Amino acid sequence: MSGLRVLVGCKRVIDYAVKIRVKPDKTGVLTDGVKHSLNPFDEIAIEEAIRLKEKNIASEIIAVSCGPPQCQEVLRTAMAMGADKAIHVEVDPATYNGMQPMHVAKILAKIAQENKIDLVLVGKQAIDDDANQTGQYMASLLDWPQATCASKIEKTDGELKVVKEIDGGLETVRVKLPAVVSVDLRLNEPRYATLPNIMKAKKKPLEKKKPEDYGVDMKATHQVLSVEEPAVRQAGVKVETVEELVKKLKEQGLIPS
Repeated sequence: MSGLRVLVGCKRVIDYAVKIRVKPDKTGVLTDGVKHSLNPFDEIAIEEAIRLKEKNIASEIIAVSCGPPQCQEVLRTAMAMGADKAIHVEVDPATYNGMQPMHVAKILAKIAQENKIDLVLVGKQAIDDDANQTGQYMASLLDWPQATCASKIEKTDGELKVVKEIDGGLETVRVKLPAVVSVDLRLNEPRYATLPNIMKAKKKPLEKKKPEDYGVDMKATHQVLSVEEPAVRQAGVKVETVEELVKKLKEQGLIPS
């Protein structure tokens, strides 16, 4: 069997270090002038694909991002890290605001079929919506085996052994290829893109597409009614004894009198 063709989803999100602010009209969060970057879980997916290529398990890595023109920034980052080429599925800002995991899954599934992909790697979730849905939707659409929240991936004959962390410890699953795998934080530590590789990435092929090229209807199926700031946490009260604690809890109706 020749090397695997790997597809990696790359979402552009507000940088993890930025303090999120809600719009005054509560229709969403402020994004204008806010630093964005590659979703950290997707960055881990890219790193794992590169490691598979370094082990001669993968032969080609294709990075894909769906969204406005600025998404090309995260694709260049992925290629600077080591992806071979990229596909940018451009979505206009108005449509992007209503884009959902199912839309992305349909696009990625079509790209996987067209490019004869053997393995799809995606972050287990994006840090903006925390949906944790795209990988699962893709597996269903493609009718491929899936492994979620991978903390370790090993290639064996025609299949992958995937370890994931669960409440009771570790769970190991085996999936036949082609397959969809979503990755967790403990899988690896992504490399930094070096300056020479950043320069090389500018010459790597970046194909531009539209959702209609894949026959995907981008109509939103749900509406966000309101986005709210988390409730401000009230100051705590110190108590000296257990008896005083119980008395306070009874006074506030948190335990029966």
